[in-house]
Amino acid sequence: MSSKTFKFIVLALVFLFIAAVVDPLSAQCAMCKASAEANLKAGGGDPKGLNAGILYMLMLPYLLVASIGFWWWRNRKKEIQQVSDLTDSDFQQP
Repeated sequence: MSSKTFKFIVLALVFLFIAAVVDPLSAQCAMCKASAEANLKAGGGDPKGLNAGILYMLMLPYLLVASIGFWWWRNRKKEIQQVSDLTDSDFQQP
């Protein structure tokens, strides 16, 4: 395993650890919090599902951007490798 792969795995694990440790209550915006409190006062259930939904919606755009960035980086790396493998004879006309 290369050092870049190892660094990527360690960074991903640190990110997952931080995401798991963060207090889910801090995920609510002011309106969501007010809505959850009003629901709780009216006899509704615990708003843990609301917190999970907010965190889920927050995570998806970041995962999408990270996936596109990783895909671009990998393809760019392959392209650079292909260009560096070319020799002078590849550019001569028959």
